[in-house]
Amino acid sequence: MALSGLAIFKLLPKTNCKECGHPTCLAFAMALAQKKVGLDACPHASDEAREQLAAAAAPPMQTVTFGVGDAACTVGGETVLFRHEEKFHRPTALAVTLPDDLDGPALEARCQRIRGFAFERIGQAMPVEAVAVTNPSGDAVRFAAATEAAGATGKAVILVTQDAEAARGALAKVGAAKPLLCGATPETADAMAAAAAEAGCPIVAQAADAETLADLTQTLKTAGCDQIVLHLDAADAWTEMAGLYRIRTLALKQSCQPLGHPVIALATEGNPEAQAVRASSLVCKYAAIVVVDTVEPWALLPILTTRQNIYTDPQKPVQVEPKLHAVGDPGADSPLMFTTNFSLTYYTVQGDVEASRVPSWILCVDTEGTSVLTAYSGDKLSAESVAKAMKDADVESRVSHRKLIIPGYVAVMSGKLQEETGWDVLVGPRESNQIPRYLKEVWKA
Repeated sequence: MALSGLAIFKLLPKTNCKECGHPTCLAFAMALAQKKVGLDACPHASDEAREQLAAAAAPPMQTVTFGVGDAACTVGGETVLFRHEEKFHRPTALAVTLPDDLDGPALEARCQRIRGFAFERIGQAMPVEAVAVTNPSGDAVRFAAATEAAGATGKAVILVTQDAEAARGALAKVGAAKPLLCGATPETADAMAAAAAEAGCPIVAQAADAETLADLTQTLKTAGCDQIVLHLDAADAWTEMAGLYRIRTLALKQSCQPLGHPVIALATEGNPEAQAVRASSLVCKYAAIVVVDTVEPWALLPILTTRQNIYTDPQKPVQVEPKLHAVGDPGADSPLMFTTNFSLTYYTVQGDVEASRVPSWILCVDTEGTSVLTAYSGDKLSAESVAKAMKDADVESRVSHRKLIIPGYVAVMSGKLQEETGWDVLVGPRESNQIPRYLKEVWKA
């Protein structure tokens, strides 16, 4: 049974050492009761206390890992319903299908395409983590061959089949790579659980409602499967969304351990546009793994972008190192401009400068990861802070013209900045997409 914060506090050393990251042992106890931290954060807890607090310290949602080495993919372990309460910890894993009914050349071509996926946004890699091998052929031999090909892509592997014999044949090929076996229904639970337990790989429990899923996870655990992922096989998208919310609420708010597992969702129906829309929705409403059938980069990118936005810590904006950045191969007579170290702002400006094909210097000013207007309104961007950034970056040694281009939205600070630095201050465009035109027409003139 879950312990209260005060009950946990009585078992702690009460040293208030702050080594756990909390100001007092009571604050740590309250956080532990809410499943926001683990007991390992307390370095002074006794063995007796750890044993008594094991249930309280257990995360409300299990963490599951499939794949090995660089392809290892960890999902689950979430502690909150809503991102603003703290943050979401482990980004949704995106998987692309590999049907086993493709002929040899088509199968190899799809594997090559999956292997080559490489996306990047605001300086962060956005990978496709897994390959979901499906069994439309119904042939165990073809399924095993497709699984072997999937294992060569360098991605984690998900085995999607209801046939226990096909699952065993595929596990014989890639069992050492610890694939995720998807999945076991109430009817196939015994055979699938035996195959997963023998291979030591995680398994998916698949049912049409939360109650059946809860019973099924208990069956799988009894059969020796410790790592479990849930699949709500709902009748329609609305029922699925409502069900996923209910599962998450029961697991996190009511400590329903049979439902305290990450969820996989299949968004494989419809055209690429429909798959992208549904997959993005599932990322937002609690799918830990999303499987799509499309391999079109333009369809995958919005899903990955949604994931990146949802799993960014809302209390810690993604930041760029505050320093002088070179775009192209700038020299002493190249333009110099500044922006903030909010990653989205910086990379937008950088992309537009690159589009101008004018080698330039961009001074990245530390505003604690806030945008230009937000930083200026919050007094984190001022003439003094820009002047200090210029001095710290030693921009005088990089350029000879002593001219600084500032964002148009902070034109009001141009006079004071000129006084602070002694440089000529040029007011640039308000929107960064006007930078190419500005550099070609105004700067060069």
